[in-house]
Amino acid sequence: MSVQNASRVLTLPDSLPLDSGDALEGAVIAYESYGELSPAKDNAILVCHALTGDQYLASDHPVTGKPGWWERMVGPGKPIDTNRFHVICANVIGSCMGSTGPASNAPDGRPYAMRFPVITIRDMVRGQISLLDGLGIERLHAVVGGSMGGMQALSLAANFPDRAARVLAIATTARHSAQNIAFHEVGRQAIMADPAWAGGDYYAQDQRPDAGLSVARMAAHITYLSEAGLTEKFGRRLQQRADGSAGAKSFGFDADFQVESYLRYQGSGFTRRFDANSYLYITRAMDYFDLAEEFSSDGRSGHLGNAFAGTTARFCLISFDSDWLYPTAESRHVVHALNASGAPVSFVELSAPFGHDSFLLDVPALDRVVAGFLE
Repeated sequence: MSVQNASRVLTLPDSLPLDSGDALEGAVIAYESYGELSPAKDNAILVCHALTGDQYLASDHPVTGKPGWWERMVGPGKPIDTNRFHVICANVIGSCMGSTGPASNAPDGRPYAMRFPVITIRDMVRGQISLLDGLGIERLHAVVGGSMGGMQALSLAANFPDRAARVLAIATTARHSAQNIAFHEVGRQAIMADPAWAGGDYYAQDQRPDAGLSVARMAAHITYLSEAGLTEKFGRRLQQRADGSAGAKSFGFDADFQVESYLRYQGSGFTRRFDANSYLYITRAMDYFDLAEEFSSDGRSGHLGNAFAGTTARFCLISFDSDWLYPTAESRHVVHALNASGAPVSFVELSAPFGHDSFLLDVPALDRVVAGFLE
C-alpha cells in the first residue's frame, strides 16, 4: 500500500544562482515528505529522483494513479523506514511536476519554454539545499539517489560537504560518458524534429510534441534494461493480434514483436506525465555533469578526489552487474577517488538481471545494503 501524505510547495525567498551565470527569481520547489521530523531535526533523509522521476516517491502519482516510484523502498518498516526517518523528495528544478521549469510562467506571465536557462546537476542541488534551508534542516542523516539521483547525491557531498552525514549513490556516475551523451542527443533530436515542438513554444497549442517525446523515451528505455532481461521477457515472440489470433508477421510496420509493443506502450504512457522541454533541459544537465571538471583549476580537467577533499560524510556506492548504462567501472572510479581523499566508503556490486533499472525493482540484496548503511 502506498504511503499517503500531503504535497507541498516552497517558494525560494532568494534568487537561485545558476552555473550558466543566470539566476532564477521566485523559483518554486515542489516536494513530498514522509515520516515525522525529530525535534532535533537530525533524522531527515533526502532522496533524489532520476531523469524521469519526480517527488512522488512513495505516494500515488496524481497523473498516472500508479504507486510512487520507490514505494517498495520507502515506508513504515521498509529499508528507508519512515517510522524512524523523515524522508523528503523534491522535484528538481527544470522538471515539470510543480518545480520551476520550462513549462512554468516566466516573470512576464508567459511560459519560459526555451527561454528557461540551461541548468546543471549542481543547480538542481542548489535548489535542494535552498529547500532544506527553508525547512530548517541543517544536516541530513543521509542523501540517497539512484541514476541521476546519485549524481545529485555526489554533487551535494562535493559542493555542500557539511550538509549530509551519509551519502548513498546507486547505479550512477561522476561524469557522463560520450555514449550516454550520444543516447541523449538521439532523444533530443527526436523531440526537436517533431513539427509540434514548434521551437519549444507549444504550450498554447492544442498539439504537443508527443511523437518526438515518445521516441525519445523509447530510445532511453532500452538503455535502462539489459539484453538478457529483454531476451527473457520478450525474445523474438510475436505480438498477439487485436482479434485474439496468434501472433503472425504482418509484413508491414505494425508492432509485430512483443518488444516493439512494449516500447510503444512505454513511449505513449510517458507523454501523459512529462514535458518535452523538461526532457531537453534535464538530459543536457546530465550531459554536462563532470565532478572532476567542476573542481579543477582550469575548468577542463582535474582529479575527482579534489571534489571530495572537504567532505565529512560516509559513503556507500552500489552498482549492478547487468547495468551497461552506468557500469560498475563508473562506481569504482568514484570509490577510488573517495579513497584518495581519505573519505570512508563502502562499495558493492550486486547481481541482478534488470540492467540499470535494477535499483527500482525487486532486488532483496539492495534492500539489505540500504537498510544497513542507514543504520
